[in-house]
Amino acid sequence: MAKQAVLLLAHGTPETIDQIPEYLRNVTSGRPLPPEVVAEIQHRYSLIGRSPLTEITFAQAKLVEEELAASGVRVPVYVGMRNWRPYIPDVVRKMRADGIQEAAVICMAPQNSRTSVGLYRRAVEAEAGNLRIDFTDGWARHPLLADAFAERLRPALRKLSEQAGEPVPVLFTAHSVPTRTVQPSAAGSDSGPRIWPGQGADPYAEEARHTAELVAERVAEIPKWWFAFQSQGASGGPWIGPTVEETLDSIAAEGHKWLILQPIGFLCDHVEILFDVDRLFRYYALNIGIRLERPESLNTSLTLAKAVAHLARSSLGSLNT
Repeated sequence: MAKQAVLLLAHGTPETIDQIPEYLRNVTSGRPLPPEVVAEIQHRYSLIGRSPLTEITFAQAKLVEEELAASGVRVPVYVGMRNWRPYIPDVVRKMRADGIQEAAVICMAPQNSRTSVGLYRRAVEAEAGNLRIDFTDGWARHPLLADAFAERLRPALRKLSEQAGEPVPVLFTAHSVPTRTVQPSAAGSDSGPRIWPGQGADPYAEEARHTAELVAERVAEIPKWWFAFQSQGASGGPWIGPTVEETLDSIAAEGHKWLILQPIGFLCDHVEILFDVDRLFRYYALNIGIRLERPESLNTSLTLAKAVAHLARSSLGSLNT
């Protein structure tokens, strides 16, 4: 029987502020960013101290490995990062050196965009050699993923609703992407998702909204909810919306004074949560008369680990056929 493993993929994050320029070059595939943009990102990292993304992803991998072992599937779980150490190519080479012959590969970004998730896939395939892989493109609709978010949302919603004296609405968010990556690039075309030859439309925006719908279905206490894309980048060209800021303006205009914001596109704490949500959006909301809070991130959620383990078992099983 072939020696199997699981490989979890994530975005990656630098360990120090001084590493941010190199990290950003990886993110942009070598395209230079204006110095003021680099300085602003360094400033944001300095305000939160550091991003814990890498260590949390390794903790998630350990939980997945334990969950698999409990179900009788004893395989190692590796972690590879797209933009920082441990880089995906290095990890794939290590897996091959360890004698791994088959691997279930799961991106810890459940909503599939063929541009971003496609880069993860290409990085794995470029080093795979004779390593057989089964790559999970997206798992935005996995019921255990929605369960995990709902488990985090309920206590935060209950607490803030008690303080408000009334049911508090919810704003779900996912990371924005450049419009050009999901919409047609032909001159004069500005509507509809990009059509990928032989694959249909890019699913990212629809999958992100669908995850929000699944979470909202599970939390009956939500009186009303919205969806927005957060953390639009500084690269040229438009990014998909609506933005969190314009959505907050609309929520304030409706007279709401209390709000829960839950990012359903991120599986752990990192700069887009610890700075963008906890600082930027919270202060923006406060200035327009809204108290904004968020639930705990999934991080080491056992339900999340069960979701990833379920994906891994299915993937490993398909490699056995």
